[in-house]
Amino acid sequence: MTSLLCIALLALVLSGPTVAFVPNGGDASTHVSITGTAVLQKVTETCRAVAEAAGHEFKPTGSSPEELVKACLGPTATGEVSGAKFHSALQEIYIQNGLVDRDFVNSAPHHFNSEAFLEGRSLIMEGMVGIKANIREDNFKAARETLGRVLHTLQDFYSHSNWVELGYTEPYINLIRPDLPLENLADVNTATCRDCARGTCPNAILPNILKEKILTSGYMGIFSAAKPQGKCSHGGGADLTSTAVPRGGINKDERRSDNVALHNAAVNAARAASLQLLEEIRSAAGNHAFLRMMGIARSSVVCFVIDTTGSMSDDIDAARSEVYKIIDSKRGTQDEPSEYILVPFNDPDFGPMIRTTDPDKMKKEISKLTATGGGDTPEMCLSGLQLALTGAPASSYIYVFTDAPAKDIVLKDTIVALIRTTKSTVSFFMTGSSRRRRRSLRAASFEDYKELALASGGQSIQVPKTQLPQATPIILDTSTSALVTILQRARNPGKQETFPFILDESLQNITIYITGTSITFTLTNPAGVSQSHTEANGKLGTIQRVGNLMRIRLNADKQTGTWQINVISNQPYTVKVTGQSVITFIYNFVKPFEGPHPGYAVLSGRPPAGQPASLMISVMGWHGPSSLNVAKVGLVTMSGPATVSNSTMTDMGNGDILVTIDVVPEGEFVIAMNGTDKVSNSEFQRQSTTQMSVSKVNIQAVVDSSVEPGKVFKLPFSVMTEGTDGQYNIGARNDKNFPMNYPNRLQILFGLCVTWSAFWLMTALKLCLNVNLSCGSSRPTLLMKTALG
Repeated sequence: MTSLLCIALLALVLSGPTVAFVPNGGDASTHVSITGTAVLQKVTETCRAVAEAAGHEFKPTGSSPEELVKACLGPTATGEVSGAKFHSALQEIYIQNGLVDRDFVNSAPHHFNSEAFLEGRSLIMEGMVGIKANIREDNFKAARETLGRVLHTLQDFYSHSNWVELGYTEPYINLIRPDLPLENLADVNTATCRDCARGTCPNAILPNILKEKILTSGYMGIFSAAKPQGKCSHGGGADLTSTAVPRGGINKDERRSDNVALHNAAVNAARAASLQLLEEIRSAAGNHAFLRMMGIARSSVVCFVIDTTGSMSDDIDAARSEVYKIIDSKRGTQDEPSEYILVPFNDPDFGPMIRTTDPDKMKKEISKLTATGGGDTPEMCLSGLQLALTGAPASSYIYVFTDAPAKDIVLKDTIVALIRTTKSTVSFFMTGSSRRRRRSLRAASFEDYKELALASGGQSIQVPKTQLPQATPIILDTSTSALVTILQRARNPGKQETFPFILDESLQNITIYITGTSITFTLTNPAGVSQSHTEANGKLGTIQRVGNLMRIRLNADKQTGTWQINVISNQPYTVKVTGQSVITFIYNFVKPFEGPHPGYAVLSGRPPAGQPASLMISVMGWHGPSSLNVAKVGLVTMSGPATVSNSTMTDMGNGDILVTIDVVPEGEFVIAMNGTDKVSNSEFQRQSTTQMSVSKVNIQAVVDSSVEPGKVFKLPFSVMTEGTDGQYNIGARNDKNFPMNYPNRLQILFGLCVTWSAFWLMTALKLCLNVNLSCGSSRPTLLMKTALG
């Protein structure tokens, strides 16, 4: 298995795992449990402060994150609330926390090993500056990722040093205060430990070190047993220095019979220190910005990408009017977006990206749009969409208004990769003729937009300009809070097929979308009652037609159980069923990594072809994961027969499920989950929206230094192929158009990991980097977001 920057060789020399302060998994005191407890406590305190300032009581109905989010967003706003964004934010923090043990396994400062106290504190100080800067820039993802890494280093201080052996029970505040020096540090010539022949002793610290309150930490050697004379070792099977006198180790990572009190003291101190750091961040950022960083927001971000070329004059007027209606209808509800983003595009220009949390400001910005320029038919649509996808946070709702194909069709692969990376949903509203052509070797058409919409789980609606206002309900439907997908399928070519789907008690505002032409259908509920496409207002729901889309809104008195929709058409079509519910899941493809503290890392890019794959699923319900019973998770192909891959599930605790897929299917697929809601005792069915596919090429990178304006930034990345040997062409660009240096070609052999670097001079705080490789049909894309940190 590949590891970042080809560190698979490093993993080979590391021995078995330990079982406590590990990155993730289980119910013991781990980095995840310590971090999670501290984050939940600080979020609760912040929510209570916000509620009191707003003049209402803060009364969570339970202890689950979902109930915390509901109470935090306030009792006055109507609508359903999902904890998915909060869970996603927590996962980003946890994952980066755990990756410190993979990416910096041999770095003493990252773990306060080998008495690297000053260097370790510098990492914490640098990270805190970066977190605050990223929050100011609304770059919350980078802030969360940096927070995860900084918390890991801070927590390791209490497990790897002799702080608790010295009798201290409170955190060492000097670690997060640059104005306070680190005092009484052991120098390199001071012996600190006695020999422990059996390897584990209750307290191996020398009496004079304890008496004089001298601070030390264990030396750690993965490749060498060398350490200064008389120094303590970290200990454990991976530490070669633990066999050199003085033998043993002082780490408190695992709970053993001989160190229960010290381990518990280290856990308590690490948790308290994490709270102190979080309070420092909250104080600097303010309550509302802190909660936004933590994913506590009503709905996802809504982004409008609007064509402003001359032919769009009528469309802009209509779009402006409809956007006004959308903004006004969502005010004061749980569906009110946490942020609005506007990206205009023309030819040859696109942007700038305008973002605001103020709905009135967004209306003012949209009122400034005018239709000018253009000329030839294709426009810079994908450049505008790329700007939106790189600037908007993950899981945003993006709506594109245009009347022409894309001139910049070369960006299509990059857009697909961005969609898969961000899991944002993109819908297109097309008012021009699909028969327009561009004079190019690669002719773009509206079919490209339809494929991109399908890849993201969005809609592609082609309507006459006069019908554009009728599309408003689709935007209202698809930008709502707590939106879940129950079923999504695509058929090309079209054929007659019956699609079953399960509706549970928690679902509200259930809507079915069918896109295509020359389509007939019949909808049947569990009691056998049917409604055909000809019944605009039937026994089961109401049907609205907008261009090539049919929207069926089910009646509020829907029945739970298995429904069916039979579709007849010989033309390509898509079927999608959505609703609002607190029962949902988030997921990431992951791979295990070894080392002193093994764990799971998010897979960079797509899962490998023809091999098993691992998914980390986090489930959530109204009363947390304990209110759900997950029966099955699998990968379902989007086109052709609904093939479900075989899988096994392992409960990792706290609502996390490790799913091992036997073989990843070929073609496009989504993740499907079935189970039972214990609250209503009804079966549920959920599906991811973003389509995924396999890849035989893997690209990985790690940011191991800060991005600073005016300085050259180096990004090492590695490439490994499980497919075709040969020469791979590399294309790289960033969204700020900074000059870059990188290899144009790489010669790669099957199974061989090749590492290179990209360099560029930084003049801004935030950027997105795209790296594309091509060799035959293989076109993987690496996408990164990074910021000053």
